[in-house]
Amino acid sequence: MKKDNIKELRSSDIFSHLPEIGYIPRWSVLLLDMVLCTIAFWLSVWIGGGFFNYLPESAEIFSYGKQYLTVMGVQILTFWIFHTYSGIIRYSTFVDVVKVLGANLCAGVIILLFNMVMHLTTGSHPILNTVVVIYMSVSFVLLFSLRVAVKSFGEMLEHQGSGSPRVMIYGTKYAGVAIAKMLRSAGNTPYHPVGFITDSNERFGFNLVGMQVHKLDEKLFDWMEKHNIKHVIVSPLKMHEINPAKDLQIFIDHNVRILTTPYFTSLDNPNDIDAQRIGRIDSIRIEDLLERPQIDIDTENVHQIIHNKVVLISGAAGSIGSELVRQVQKYEPQVTILLELAESPLHDLTLDLHQQFPNARFIPIIADVRNRERIEQIFSEMRPDIIYHAAAYKHVPLMESYPNEAIRANVLGTKNMADMAVKYGVQRFVMISTDKAVNPTNIMGASKRIAEIYVQSLFHKLLKTNPDCTKFITTRFGNVLGSNGSVIPYFQKQIAAGGPVTVTHPDIIRYFMTIPEACCLVMEASTLGNGGEIFVFDMGKPVKILDLARNMIRLAGYTPGKDINIVFTGLRPGEKLYEELLNQKEMTLPTSNSKIMIARVREFDYDQVSKEIDELIATSYLDKTFTTVKLMKQLVPEFISKNSVFEQLDLK
Repeated sequence: MKKDNIKELRSSDIFSHLPEIGYIPRWSVLLLDMVLCTIAFWLSVWIGGGFFNYLPESAEIFSYGKQYLTVMGVQILTFWIFHTYSGIIRYSTFVDVVKVLGANLCAGVIILLFNMVMHLTTGSHPILNTVVVIYMSVSFVLLFSLRVAVKSFGEMLEHQGSGSPRVMIYGTKYAGVAIAKMLRSAGNTPYHPVGFITDSNERFGFNLVGMQVHKLDEKLFDWMEKHNIKHVIVSPLKMHEINPAKDLQIFIDHNVRILTTPYFTSLDNPNDIDAQRIGRIDSIRIEDLLERPQIDIDTENVHQIIHNKVVLISGAAGSIGSELVRQVQKYEPQVTILLELAESPLHDLTLDLHQQFPNARFIPIIADVRNRERIEQIFSEMRPDIIYHAAAYKHVPLMESYPNEAIRANVLGTKNMADMAVKYGVQRFVMISTDKAVNPTNIMGASKRIAEIYVQSLFHKLLKTNPDCTKFITTRFGNVLGSNGSVIPYFQKQIAAGGPVTVTHPDIIRYFMTIPEACCLVMEASTLGNGGEIFVFDMGKPVKILDLARNMIRLAGYTPGKDINIVFTGLRPGEKLYEELLNQKEMTLPTSNSKIMIARVREFDYDQVSKEIDELIATSYLDKTFTTVKLMKQLVPEFISKNSVFEQLDLK
């Protein structure tokens, strides 16, 4: 039969039903083992009796029938003691092999002791010692071979019958080997491992658990293409050893789908990995391929500020707010107030928090930060010590269409929260801002800049008469990965729908930070600030959105431009090609955390700014859009609209 015909036969569904056959009962396993032991006995008699019979002719020896019954009786007894028949042969492990070895050794020892006792008492020698020793060896080899053969055959049938994709494992240490063993031993696994990949010469060319170790080079990808291998699983330990942003790009460039265990990102100790935690294989996240530096914060300072305090978080059910809520719990606040306007997200968050933090206290409150009377009622009742103000409208195109709503949510909402913080003696007020507030080109960024100006000027006015006043602190950062409405979930939906993936401009770049990273830095910034500062975060290297889209398509197992197209739609209203973290006239000062800097910005007079902001808020309620935007530009002279109907105001 030709090689191609054999391959076709193996890939057919002829054997697909075999892996579904039920497991044979225990008595059948015991019977099969006894058949092998019978074969082993007669082989031992033939070898030991024919070549190694050194006993004198006068020595009394059992007949072959009695010898057989004696050995089999002892062997059945030891099989029962060690429960060698209780396991499933197809999934035999090292423990099962040890049981078989123990049963054989125990049977041999018992028979040898029986021989000794009979020789000392009666002078007889029922069974040749050489036969016993040979039997122990031969029977173990046969029993062990049975389990290896059944296990290997079962694995072959499972993977051939299921049509599981063939996969390489990147990483040859314990975690990688554990993944291979799990995939080969467990039934109905989604992938069939065929080899290991290493980037060093240490284990190159060797075999691990019966699979060859290949070197990571161009020849590997030629070999993988030849053998139709389009997946690679990166072990958790390997993910900690390499820089995923750089070292995994070679797989993406060769259209190899990257998989890993989802637990590696949460492991504090990469050596603390067991097979149970590796039991789930997922596609690698695009977040893991963005080069992000390790974030370290001074947890002791954060603990001193938050421990046993009343913490209020506005916008608590949002992307940033909900993560802040969770991170705050590490420092044991007295109670956490969840201020949110959206009912369903707040309900879902509350249920999750009670399950995740059963001993913590949460007070969910539905309220609108634009409602001054309602906010004052909450402050007078709850008396918060720390406020993280994350409630805001953030979507640039929508706010470009509704400037009045942006002013009421982002400016009035912040003003109400800040004024009540002063009135009710809040210790620290942390405002979550954005890099779009720097040289804003859109309504959203300008509204956040106005909110920054208000809280800064308010603090500087209070400080003149009260050194112990509320400390107002502002934090700016760029886009957060995976937040509601952000580009990554949007691209994922487009890819899942078969494309196309829409990118506004081929040259557009953005700074990215994960939600946990952003919240960590927000919390430490709240401890570093003495009031009035605007903290900016080290966002790392900017990411080209086009490259992001291409990598996400490849990670999903498709080829950009072939399987899924990328379409350029043009810049949206108010959108920049790139974001700035600092105004050109601003300077930065270092802090104790290298990832956090203080922006030196122009100070504003509170009395003047307050009047202008009150006028702006009042105008927003008149729904005179252009008048509202004109006042915004007067407050923020660097606000120059881009790709927007409000560009005509800049011309005037």
